[in-house]
Amino acid sequence: MGKLFGTDGIRGVVGVNLTVQTAFLTGQAVASVLAEEKGRRPIIALGKDTRISSDLLESALIAGICSVGGNVMPFGTLPTPAIAYLTVERGADAGIVISASHNPFEHNGIKVFNEKGYKLPDETEEKIEARILGKEPVECKTGADIGIRLHGMRQTKLTYINHLASTIENDLAGLRVLVDCANGAASATAPELFGRFKCHAKFIHHKPDGVNINDKCGSTHLSSLGRLVREGRYDIGVAFDGDADRCLLVDETGAEIDGDKIMAVCGLDRKRRGVLHGNTIVATVMSNLGLHEFCRKNGIDIVCTPVGDRHVLEKMLEGGFSVGGEQSGHMIFTDYATTGDGQLSALQFLQILARSGVRASELVSQCEKYPQVLENVTVSHEAGVKEKIMASDELLAAVAKEEAMLGTSGRVLVRPSGTEALIRVMVEAKTSEIAAQSAQRICEVVRSI
Repeated sequence: MGKLFGTDGIRGVVGVNLTVQTAFLTGQAVASVLAEEKGRRPIIALGKDTRISSDLLESALIAGICSVGGNVMPFGTLPTPAIAYLTVERGADAGIVISASHNPFEHNGIKVFNEKGYKLPDETEEKIEARILGKEPVECKTGADIGIRLHGMRQTKLTYINHLASTIENDLAGLRVLVDCANGAASATAPELFGRFKCHAKFIHHKPDGVNINDKCGSTHLSSLGRLVREGRYDIGVAFDGDADRCLLVDETGAEIDGDKIMAVCGLDRKRRGVLHGNTIVATVMSNLGLHEFCRKNGIDIVCTPVGDRHVLEKMLEGGFSVGGEQSGHMIFTDYATTGDGQLSALQFLQILARSGVRASELVSQCEKYPQVLENVTVSHEAGVKEKIMASDELLAAVAKEEAMLGTSGRVLVRPSGTEALIRVMVEAKTSEIAAQSAQRICEVVRSI
């Protein structure tokens, strides 16, 4: 990847390493590259999450796009997958989302989809990046050639909600559901979406103020949701992240249902109904050994990719598979979407729960979870630091030593975050104590490098 685009677009702290100038230049670069590729004035869909900086970056992006002759469809505050869907549905040439997903409010990001709703290929990102960095000229338009902002776009969120509601046949009657919107983009859609069904749904963390997005809530902070589900005797809790492309659940006891368990339940249901394409689930190297064992017992093939929904989707498209995702809650159902969609994932699971007649804890119990410890080690933001650490002989030796100690009863995975200044250390073992001790030894080595 280049210097600006990471695994999930451009990310940074607004006013520090993600500036208004960067957003303006990105708008110019995306629109000018599209104009050359299409041979005409491009139309770009644009959406954002609820961060206080999203309006600022939105204005800069619009100015950049229009300055080189592009037209903009501003959809306002909507989930990331909504922009991917509406880009295709409205016939735009690309879609841009302003969001930093599950990161704290001071962070933000810019991610771009192509006209088919998929993330841009590396080659196109490289062209865009070259223009942002001034390596290729960008021509500003004048007079009637300047782009415009198309109006009346915000009402199209109903089109997206209608699409989501159409993906299930069950009316969800009888279910008591508590939904955590993370004070993010799901706040704009989830109440109306769940209101289409006969379940009893209530919502928490659905009043964004610009700085409370992901603040002790949502899919990265499940404790309050779990507690309220237990106290309120709900059947299940649903948690989204800031841009609602991720979904995690809690069962009636407040226990977490992660992406592996969601994939297991949805994959087995599809297999039984004869609609699990390729009889395969696509996961990542972070998926728990328990998912592998579940698939083996139920005659389902599992394919693993590097971490990142981009890699998962590529493998799904390559093999024609229909269910894939990450333990962290990015689930992709290619029958209905071109990217991860938290609300879509929730509906797929809820309809299975409603049909099953059993509690959520029982539904997911077939997919056991081996003890797993994940530690994040903060490192410098400076370019090349993560790469230096990952390539160090000290780290390679430490990992090899731990793997030898664990043998076939565990595994170690160390990887750099694609969006943050972190090295992630994951260890699975027979017991949580063994996994924690092993992870701590590796973390100490990472900190010493």
